[in-house]
Amino acid sequence: MRRCKRNLNVAFSFSNKVMSICDKKKVDLNCEICDNIARLKSNEHRSSKAMSSNRGSFSGKIGFILAAAGSAVGLGNIWRFPYLAAQYGGGIFLLVYLILTVTFGFALMTAEIAIGRKTGLSTVGAFKKLNSRFAFLGYMGSVVPMIILPYYCVIGGWVTKYAVTFLTGNATSAASDTFFANFTGKSTESVLWLLLYIILTAVVVLLGVDKGIEKVSKIMMPVLVVITIFISVYTLFLPGAIDGVLYYITPDFSKFSVKTVLAAMGQLFYSMSIAMGIMVTYGSYLKKDVSIETSVRGIELFDTGVAFVSGLMIVPAVFAFSGGNQESLGQGPGLMFVTLPKVFDSMPGGTFIGAAFFILVFLAALTSSISLMETIVSIVKDKFNINRVWSCIAVIVLCLVLGIPSALGSSVWAEIKILGFQFLDFFDFISNSVLMPIVALITCIFVGYVIKPHSIIEEVELNSNKFKQRKLFVIVIKYLAPVCIVLILISSILSGLGIVKI
Repeated sequence: MRRCKRNLNVAFSFSNKVMSICDKKKVDLNCEICDNIARLKSNEHRSSKAMSSNRGSFSGKIGFILAAAGSAVGLGNIWRFPYLAAQYGGGIFLLVYLILTVTFGFALMTAEIAIGRKTGLSTVGAFKKLNSRFAFLGYMGSVVPMIILPYYCVIGGWVTKYAVTFLTGNATSAASDTFFANFTGKSTESVLWLLLYIILTAVVVLLGVDKGIEKVSKIMMPVLVVITIFISVYTLFLPGAIDGVLYYITPDFSKFSVKTVLAAMGQLFYSMSIAMGIMVTYGSYLKKDVSIETSVRGIELFDTGVAFVSGLMIVPAVFAFSGGNQESLGQGPGLMFVTLPKVFDSMPGGTFIGAAFFILVFLAALTSSISLMETIVSIVKDKFNINRVWSCIAVIVLCLVLGIPSALGSSVWAEIKILGFQFLDFFDFISNSVLMPIVALITCIFVGYVIKPHSIIEEVELNSNKFKQRKLFVIVIKYLAPVCIVLILISSILSGLGIVKI
């Protein structure tokens, strides 16, 4: 196959010279040689278009922004961002996060989307096509979603369980101290909810890019935003909620430190789906006439907006429930599955609000898992040249096999640990704290010093699109981002190992 492509390239190069000579010497271009050359080029162009069509694409900018924003808006926006904002100075953290979003996040996301669109390939093929020496970077990037998706689906199964529990009117039982431990401690039930969630994700991915991912995102993202705003407004009227709002948004300069910046960088890094291969894959589905720069700004707006409003939803509610006790505001599964069910059970109309909240969380989780699965499916399709159905089946099997250890990590396999981590925590540590920063760092080096920033700028400026932030992009991708990512890598590893608390 490679030899054929090389021969074809040589043939086209020779054909261009022949036609050029014919033109210069005023030779009749209807000659048989030139006719054959033109026919060959036309066939190659049609073949290229057919391949692009078979790969699928987003219908336009709105579809792409909603799908990419759906990937970025996930569990981290809901169960981690409010906690970090409240812990690291409220308004100060929000300001730092916003500055990093429009600089650090913008540059990395722009680079990944442009790489995907420029090559029309998923992460494995994209980096190889741009520079064969960096093919390893594509493989490293492909490992990240393969590690994340299985344990993310385990958590998605937990969210689905809680959504069903609240929807069936069992809010009180969900608020009990032992509900979460009892549920996750049941091996069969944990695996069944995992399987259900994987199937729900796979159904959307099976439908393809425009008919599945884009259409679902166009429905789920607006619904997610409406529910988030509704719950936020509702919680603001709870007794004591205003104290929570002030605690959340009031700048506390005494809490500003290097840790504040590191925490904001870490949250932004994971929240925007950077270094997971997702934005490269979604970029490969983006049409050439869509502005990458404005699309990235739209994704940033969605991601940051949902994260901020999630804080207005959660922090005041927890404050109202705890009487202003700051220690009650935790993060992760403890906040989501233990504290918040108690909060909902204690408030007027709590069953309805709790059901709405877990539907919101379910939608946020599902849009993210869809993007993770689509990334892996795209990699399998490109690498092994098989259709979407068989690629999806292979990913489902992979997800189930790798997800079962995480599902059983709180029950029959609770005693088995890797480097002191349970299975789910270990997969989270390796992917988020180690691999993602390394992939992002090498990507910055690749763009900044190998293919050079002009390669990305050319893609962004296609069809007369102006790259307004090109100078900012170059400075960040070559100088600032690598330094930030090294700091993220070090702090993430130290935090994950419990040496430093962030």
